[in-house]
Amino acid sequence: MRLTLLLISLGLSTPLLATPIESHGFAQFGLLKYPANFTHFAWVNPSAPKGGSVHLMAWGTFDTLNPYTFKGTSPSGTGDFLEYGVNELNEPLMVGSGIYDPSGDEPSSSYGLIAKSVEYSDNLSWVVFNLREEARFHDGKPITAEDVANSFRLLVEQGHPQYRTGFKGVKRIDILNHRRVRFVFDRPGDPLLLMRLGEMPVLPQHYWDNRDFQATSFEPPLGSGPYRITEVQPGRRIVFERVKDWWGAGLPVNRGKYNFDRVEVEFYRDATAAFEAFKVGEFDFFIEHQAKNWANGYQFPAIQRGDVIRAEIPHQIPSPIQALFMNTRRHIFNDIRVRRALGMMFDFEWTNRALFHGAYKRSESHYPNSEFAATGKPVGKEWLLLSPLREQLPAQVFSEEFHLPRTDGQGIPRATLRQVLALFEQAGWHLNESGMSDAAGHLLHFEILLVNSRLERILQAYVENLARIGIRVSLHTVDQAQYKQRLDHYDFDMIINTLGQSLSPGLEQWMYFHSSQVGIKGGRNYAGIANPVVDALLDRLMAARTRDDQIAAARAVDRVLLWNHYTIPNWFIGYHRLAYRNRFAHVTPPPYALGLRAWWLKNPKKAE
Repeated sequence: MRLTLLLISLGLSTPLLATPIESHGFAQFGLLKYPANFTHFAWVNPSAPKGGSVHLMAWGTFDTLNPYTFKGTSPSGTGDFLEYGVNELNEPLMVGSGIYDPSGDEPSSSYGLIAKSVEYSDNLSWVVFNLREEARFHDGKPITAEDVANSFRLLVEQGHPQYRTGFKGVKRIDILNHRRVRFVFDRPGDPLLLMRLGEMPVLPQHYWDNRDFQATSFEPPLGSGPYRITEVQPGRRIVFERVKDWWGAGLPVNRGKYNFDRVEVEFYRDATAAFEAFKVGEFDFFIEHQAKNWANGYQFPAIQRGDVIRAEIPHQIPSPIQALFMNTRRHIFNDIRVRRALGMMFDFEWTNRALFHGAYKRSESHYPNSEFAATGKPVGKEWLLLSPLREQLPAQVFSEEFHLPRTDGQGIPRATLRQVLALFEQAGWHLNESGMSDAAGHLLHFEILLVNSRLERILQAYVENLARIGIRVSLHTVDQAQYKQRLDHYDFDMIINTLGQSLSPGLEQWMYFHSSQVGIKGGRNYAGIANPVVDALLDRLMAARTRDDQIAAARAVDRVLLWNHYTIPNWFIGYHRLAYRNRFAHVTPPPYALGLRAWWLKNPKKAE
């Protein structure tokens, strides 16, 4: 096994290794942390008592229970919902590398869930998933290879466009028997494709055969996981109940998790109302995102009595990149000098001091809080990747370390303003009595589209900074449904948004930054990046055979994106801000997850 993985990492194969490799899991690089006979993950309590109820809150609203299509927003698509570990998603073949149940202590690895084992050729030209005999949907029907094959077709043909992108590279599907299904690849050597197939939700064919898969619906979908939906108030409330005698309860990947009998979730559109509800005991957990509230809002009686615990939990999770995305599909953002100048007018230091109580660090990467962030000047493997592309890159990529402008927290310095105005002049924009205008007299103005009204207070200083140099910017906050509609069709000038990052950058980077995604409705290339250098480096990232290759390629992608100023990076923190009722217990949280799915009630019988 070790020799096989070594040869795969070197891009080699041999007739001596023609026998398929079979394993309880799959690691993109190196070896799995947990052996075939492992009994549970190290970061859970396998003897955690089960029982009781938990009350949770969710942000925004939902207008469908189908999370797999272009239409609508389902509960798992709302902020923080996936942190709870209870959702409407169907179980995948394997867990660890996807959103369903991400790894807590290991990057780039997955273990069998519906699949008891995985077989693959030594050159990764095909993969076979062997399904568990005991795997069942909630109606008692077994999960079969036919369900897996139909799920693939349904998601690719009728699902969200992300599935067509994610599963490209599959040549055909072979149903070998009811419990064995094989995927044959267009080309060998793609471990990420194997992992993406393992992450695929397995949908019940007999359920969807007589239903419109693309329609929005509030009918609880037929699942196979630890919980089923028992109550729904559209857009407002959803209740999950633990499935008794669930087939997967004793599996090593599940032991110690999913300990509550009942999970009730209320949806809040207003953050202030949600926090007030938490203070008086309406729900049990509050994941705090507002630095001001974390600093000043937790002096209420329940905290003072010890009934609520306020915790800062360090982690090693790559932070999402939160940024202002400039839509280069709009003419005004086509010029790199304009994008750079607009970024220089964002005063993070003032914002952090005046509004955030100094809680945040400035993001200077698309992979903050991770080893994939480009730092210093390119060296080693990263330099070797970038050097052949030198003529297509800004000269600073090789000569300077990238840094965003800094202030003393008292405002934009005059020297920076002069540099900004010079950049606008070079790009054909001139400051006069009417404002910043081009040669034809057209004024430079744009809109920042928001979905969270709290961001208006944060961005107002940026708007005022731009007004000082004659640029008029309006802040426009819309509801979640309209926001999603406008994002899906790229109907915006600038947005503030986040892109989730993982322990192993892969296909999601293609979706975020590749030119092929510029025109994909519902895509996530918000900035409209169509850069052949970025495309070439993303190809190298997808083809990485070792962790070192992956790190070098990700840093190269990051560096090129930064020097092209497609975004104005915001800020991040390296810890969870969590408040919770003092009736829960947990082991030490793992480095790569908050791990709420493994918490339990201290006294579940009393809670009932």
